[in-house]
Amino acid sequence: MSKAVRDLEPKIVWNHFADLNAIPRPSKKEERIIQFMVDFGNNLNLETFVDKVGNVIIRKLATKGFENRKTVVLQSHLDMVHQKNNNTIFDFNKEGIKMLVDGDWVEADGTTLGADNGLGVAAIMAILSSNNIQHPNIEALFTIDEETGMTGAMGLEGGILKGDILLNLDTEEDDEIGMGCAGGIDITATKTYIEEEVAKNSIAYKIEVKGLNGGHSGMDISKGLGNANKIMNRIHYSAINAINICEIDGGSLRNAIPRESTSIVITDCKNNRCVESSFLEEIDKIKEEFKTLEPNLQISFSSVDVPKKSLNTNFSRNFIKSIYAALNGVYRMSPDIDGLVETSNNIARVIVKDGASKIGCLTRSSSESNKLDLANSLKSAFELAGFDVEFSGEYPGWQPNVNSEILEVVSNLYEKLHGEKANVAACHAGLECGILGQNYPNIDMVSFGPNIKGAHSPDERVQISSTQKFWKFLLEILKNTPKK
Repeated sequence: MSKAVRDLEPKIVWNHFADLNAIPRPSKKEERIIQFMVDFGNNLNLETFVDKVGNVIIRKLATKGFENRKTVVLQSHLDMVHQKNNNTIFDFNKEGIKMLVDGDWVEADGTTLGADNGLGVAAIMAILSSNNIQHPNIEALFTIDEETGMTGAMGLEGGILKGDILLNLDTEEDDEIGMGCAGGIDITATKTYIEEEVAKNSIAYKIEVKGLNGGHSGMDISKGLGNANKIMNRIHYSAINAINICEIDGGSLRNAIPRESTSIVITDCKNNRCVESSFLEEIDKIKEEFKTLEPNLQISFSSVDVPKKSLNTNFSRNFIKSIYAALNGVYRMSPDIDGLVETSNNIARVIVKDGASKIGCLTRSSSESNKLDLANSLKSAFELAGFDVEFSGEYPGWQPNVNSEILEVVSNLYEKLHGEKANVAACHAGLECGILGQNYPNIDMVSFGPNIKGAHSPDERVQISSTQKFWKFLLEILKNTPKK
């Protein structure tokens, strides 16, 4: 499958991408890809080292005639989101990504592709391995664990990088130049509960929600896509006074909009017709609401064997109400940048089983005060239901610098190359630039990349023609970086 990808142009980029995708590289399990990058740098006889948290730094001297230019940091992250379709048999810890070429797009066979941010890594590798690309002094920074905590960027100490300019290659629209991004905070609500015996006259239902688009919980949050956890909760709420929850397993990663959820609930056998009627009525409403945005949405329920235990009635109802009260989606639009989501929340993970319950959210905002405001709102909703709530994994946003020298260079080059202005904007995603800027406050940063659709979902794909556009743009930027 990878041969068709390796034959694409520019071959130097696609071949490095294929090499990357042959190596499992989930967040927090990057040992193999770190060693791969170290071997790559050493084989090129380039200065290569790993910092104390696992980031890989590779340095390459300027080509002839570019010694007097400012040093450029080329930055991308090594890890990728691991998601697959339910019917896909695939072991992310052992197998390389199976890639397919479909017209102008490269995609994966039932899994995430890893173009986020593997295409950025591959482009940097292409520059490091080339003998004929003009460039200033290069510091290649390959960070770890971007997708589940940004611990690589957070752990990068000040003073390691010597560069004046940082080019982050992690934007997913090829006409966009990033100049700012949202910060984030993880919210985790947990509660243990005493299970109660299920009455003998009970019947049980298994409810399934699947077929949703999913997607990036920042970049796609404004699209109004279905969240499997919220949809499941609506079905529960439709019969809240007649059911008890036994189990829930919904969503996966915090930065992915949940595509699937499964639950098991019980009811007294004398209520079964009423409960089934409530479920059907609510399912019809939900499908009607989402028929345009989520044409593949499937919601079903069926009778199953009755479990031995369930949540007690009081907690079951409070659990359902707390998720209903918790905001999912856009909280506030930016008052300063037209069309930009300022603050949002993704109810990413819901688990109920064996006496323990957990709700995981990711709140994003380019406003630190609004981020905390929404986080406290969610905390309050969960605490009213008796949950313990923890904030963790907080990271700052990247504040736009309208006077950026490299932003002006990159913007002018884009217009010169394409005859139209780029979309210079901040994004509602958690780029590492905000974190890196804490220890490197004087570094001048922009972000750009090729067209990537469906990131963080098995529908992820990258456009071939856009990758060619991105590659040409990157080479032009390196030839036109400011002088010292």
